[in-house]
Amino acid sequence: MELEVVVFYAFAAVTVGTSVLVVAQGNPVYSVMLLIASFGGLAGLYVLLDAPFTAVTQIIIYAGAIMVLFLFTVMLLNVPREDVAEAGHGHALNPPGARRLGITLTAALLLELGWAAWHVSTRQSGSLSAVPPGDVSSVNQIGRVLFTEYALPFEVTSILILVAMVGAIVLARREPPVSRP
Repeated sequence: MELEVVVFYAFAAVTVGTSVLVVAQGNPVYSVMLLIASFGGLAGLYVLLDAPFTAVTQIIIYAGAIMVLFLFTVMLLNVPREDVAEAGHGHALNPPGARRLGITLTAALLLELGWAAWHVSTRQSGSLSAVPPGDVSSVNQIGRVLFTEYALPFEVTSILILVAMVGAIVLARREPPVSRP
């Protein structure tokens, strides 16, 4: 087996395994840390697809900024560990038909993945069109467009993230106990 195939399966296993553990984990801090590991595996897959800019962006933006914000919010709000016994049928986050809906959506996803795999395997290799290398924008061109043409949405997004952080701090703030004489 080629080295690239082995590395692909390793990154795919890390990505899928940590993604499953994110959902199965009861502790929210561990879930966020596992999601960062999942994003790392995804960045490795982007490198194998010869998309280093997307891989670096994945690490910097998602694993670096957004997940740190999630971790900061989870730790700031001091979210308790999920109690499995408490999450019964009458729980607000577990409505009565949730299990049936989950099974239905899982079956639909598996059918769609099977159809996509069949569709790709029956397609002739000559009919796939590749994008010529000259049509792909360089990082310099992306940066120039981002900071000239899309400067306002970029700044609005940064203000939105700042407002979200301030909102998390305000929500997590505890009032000091009032002392009565």
